[in-house]
Amino acid sequence: MAGEKFERHRQAWTQDEIQKLHLLAKKGMGLKAIAKALTRTEESTKARAKEDGLNIAKLR
Repeated sequence: MAGEKFERHRQAWTQDEIQKLHLLAKKGMGLKAIAKALTRTEESTKARAKEDGLNIAKLR
């Protein structure tokens, strides 16, 4: 399970994942939770959100 995260490294985002990202970001979910839900790295999730002009809640 530990190595799974990076197997998807640099994989293109599917339309489905993008919709899910937008939905979760709008719900005010934190980056860590969104990344986990999408099985993406936080870096990848943050980069995609930035590309789409999304604001992800900064949870402390």
